[in-house]
Amino acid sequence: MGNIRVIGPRSSGKTTYLAALAYQPARASRKSKDFKVQALNDDTRKLADKAENIIVEGGSLEPSITQVRTIDDLAVYSFNIEVKKGFAKENFTLAVRDYPGEIFDELEYGSSNPLHQEFLDECLTKDVSGCLILLTEWKHGTDKSYSRVLKRFIDQMDKHERTNDLRLAVVMSKCERGELWPGRLEPEIDLFDVHLPETKKVLTDAISRKNLNFYAISTFGVLGRNDPRPNRIEEWGTDGKNSVLRQANRWQPYGLISPLYWLSTGKRMSYDA
Repeated sequence: MGNIRVIGPRSSGKTTYLAALAYQPARASRKSKDFKVQALNDDTRKLADKAENIIVEGGSLEPSITQVRTIDDLAVYSFNIEVKKGFAKENFTLAVRDYPGEIFDELEYGSSNPLHQEFLDECLTKDVSGCLILLTEWKHGTDKSYSRVLKRFIDQMDKHERTNDLRLAVVMSKCERGELWPGRLEPEIDLFDVHLPETKKVLTDAISRKNLNFYAISTFGVLGRNDPRPNRIEEWGTDGKNSVLRQANRWQPYGLISPLYWLSTGKRMSYDA
């Protein structure tokens, strides 16, 4: 089983991404898929039960950072994923832990919170095969901010002797946005080189290319091949502004499986699932 950690700033879509992954079995009969996802433990089944509310209605997932006191308070989501390769099938299993965005944000100027440091220590233990790093902004100043955060994360990797054996899948999330959607097919060149060059340089200078890949994902997707408007709208809820599906019957997420497959197996998929 591949132990994966998901990190990224607040509002980068971590929880929604995992909810969409858990929700796949509920919608599998609607359309033939290149993959199947099966929940393997109670935490994941509970997430699947809440997934429709999160994706369609913009609900949130508890506990929040204020309720997390120890590592054990964070759920571990366990999946079996079957990938179709022509007439063949390949299975891999994942145990995924989602870290609060505050941990990522605080790294920019150095973590002083003992609990956050405990999370980082757990994230970088030897039994973790890879980290999915979700980034979502490219406005002025964001590249410098992300590069500072990732420099400190790499320092933590070095401290834990993980710079040579921890896979990093660095993802531009929410790529259904019009500015990003055309670049999803070659995200390293058309998204990271264009929008986050300093961030990319920090990563490529420190991490071997066998342990580093760049991806684009969209939990919500677009309305269709001939209608590339984001299948997402923003609504105000009790937790602030949330994203929800615009048309649930046209939901087609993009790229959810590909980075997880690589993090778990070290092999790249021939297409973006």
